[in-house]
Amino acid sequence: MTGRVLITGATGSLGRRVVARAAAAGWEPVGASLSSAVRLDIRDPGDVRRVLASVRPDAVIHAAAGRDRNDWPATADGAAHVAVAAFQAGVRMVHVSSDAVFSGRLGEYDEEALPDPVYAYGAAKAAAETAVRAILPSAAVVRTSLILGDGNGAHEILTRDLIAGRVSGALFTDEIRKPVHVDDLADALLELAGSDYRGVLNVAGADALSRYDLGVLVARRDGLDPSLIPAASLAALGLNRPPDLRLITSRADRVLRVRLRGARSFL
Repeated sequence: MTGRVLITGATGSLGRRVVARAAAAGWEPVGASLSSAVRLDIRDPGDVRRVLASVRPDAVIHAAAGRDRNDWPATADGAAHVAVAAFQAGVRMVHVSSDAVFSGRLGEYDEEALPDPVYAYGAAKAAAETAVRAILPSAAVVRTSLILGDGNGAHEILTRDLIAGRVSGALFTDEIRKPVHVDDLADALLELAGSDYRGVLNVAGADALSRYDLGVLVARRDGLDPSLIPAASLAALGLNRPPDLRLITSRADRVLRVRLRGARSFL
């Protein structure tokens, strides 16, 4: 299925790629955000209804979130507003969630795992999932991980800034994720927009890597010196951050045509 697809958060690093990949795949993409030609404030339920009524999409991919990691009105309430408007308009919805809904204590998480967030962003994303699934049970809720690959991912930017000394901090050697290429994720979201898959689906890369090891791969790809990356340990610093968030992707491997590459491959 293709048709008109509304992409929220269209000026973000993921949203921009979804818009581009949608056009290449034969969709008619309409990007919306606070700074797009189609202006959308997901914090305002009336504005969300107005945009959906104007665009009349066949599907909406909700890739928007707050401008900072503590923006509950955008991240949690915004997802609920989009779900209500999609339900009222009879529109297919694909919602982008995160591995941050988990504490990281279990290490591996499948689609049936219950959220147990340990910080504000994870709590907001968990609340967003709950709202979307309650309001629109037919929606696909995509849990994903670190998004990168085109040079514009947050981890790529952070790695370059740390090496250049533009920011302080470090990459943790014991914080494990399964990074996904932004194009693989975008293609998966579009595939789900054209399907009838409902419920949670883990969409992450094939390789489990520490944030530090991922930074090393980014540095080597960009021709930078990996030895300049500051390293640290969550355990040594006693930080309350999820240590090990490996999303099990065997279901995605079965139901999606998109191949989810590992970071060792695409970097």
